[in-house]
Amino acid sequence: MHAAQPLPGASVWIAPYAGEEEEWNTFVQRSPAGTFFHLAGWKDVLEGAFGYQSRYLVARRGREIVGVLPLCVLSQPFGGTCLLSLPFAVEAGICADDVEARQALETAAIDLGRECGAAYIELRDGFENSNFVRQESPYHRFRRRLAVSDEENMALVPRKQRRMIRVGQRSGLSARVDGGDIEAFHDLYARSVRRLGTPVFASSYFRLLSERFTDSCVLLTVRHGDTPAAAVLSFVYKDVVMPYYAGSRHELRHCAVNDFLYWELMRYAVRRGIGWFDFGRSKEGSGAYDYKRHWGFAAEPLRYRVHLDGRQHALRRSLHDAPVRLMRSVWSRLPLPLTKLVGPPIVQRFGPYYT
Repeated sequence: MHAAQPLPGASVWIAPYAGEEEEWNTFVQRSPAGTFFHLAGWKDVLEGAFGYQSRYLVARRGREIVGVLPLCVLSQPFGGTCLLSLPFAVEAGICADDVEARQALETAAIDLGRECGAAYIELRDGFENSNFVRQESPYHRFRRRLAVSDEENMALVPRKQRRMIRVGQRSGLSARVDGGDIEAFHDLYARSVRRLGTPVFASSYFRLLSERFTDSCVLLTVRHGDTPAAAVLSFVYKDVVMPYYAGSRHELRHCAVNDFLYWELMRYAVRRGIGWFDFGRSKEGSGAYDYKRHWGFAAEPLRYRVHLDGRQHALRRSLHDAPVRLMRSVWSRLPLPLTKLVGPPIVQRFGPYYT
């Protein structure tokens, strides 16, 4: 896509991202619609970790940025090409100052989709637009404002969950924020996703995240004695902490390591002056969905939207599809070292369509 001047009667023009990272990030950080996933560093992460082709778009009025849209071109297995904003992101899509900038980016995305031969375009932003069809997603997100003290936050946790936190506190667990222990975190994460029958990301992905977002990635590890028992890699953006990737040792579940883990992350957020805890998204009916509700978080439906360009529907995949259920059943029985070896190529190829 080539840079273009405004159309007659329009004041906004669209150009491809040309490396203006500081200007891009300044706009995202000041915009109410900006999210952690809009930051320009995700372009480097997605290209470096997975080899995806990114096509980021910038909307300008004069010389000033008034909107951005991060997009990835993905080649779907048996489904052609699609444009997605963004792989592995809870939210992304268009971040714009006003309706004119948003519409200009929508039009540019549709043009880019046709240029790429995309079967569909998916934007994870929830806006309404006649050229895009809003999809009711099975996913919900869970957010809550944090109180200013541990005592007040503990009072917000339902009684049964408070009991599990105290089990962890009595089990000799300790917690520490240590951004350098990526390999220990990856081992715990691999153990957890294997139990769920899900292929694991490569450790290089997490290392790249922590290097590219040094000030925004927080790795909190819980230990039982000298043994890493649970860990969570969280994103801190504006006034929010978001636990995004986590893992634990199943053999230490009697110590309530996961409950202790998330409680300690809340305590860390309070000490750092962070105002919101975003528990991320989970699919309705899943164990993770119920777990977050047991913490007293309300479920908020997530709505994404697609542009089909004359097609009847976007190709949708589900973890409940019969071949995927079979794969998950087999995966959970594989040796852990083997899952670490063969998991990353599977995630790279198929992961964006199931996350």
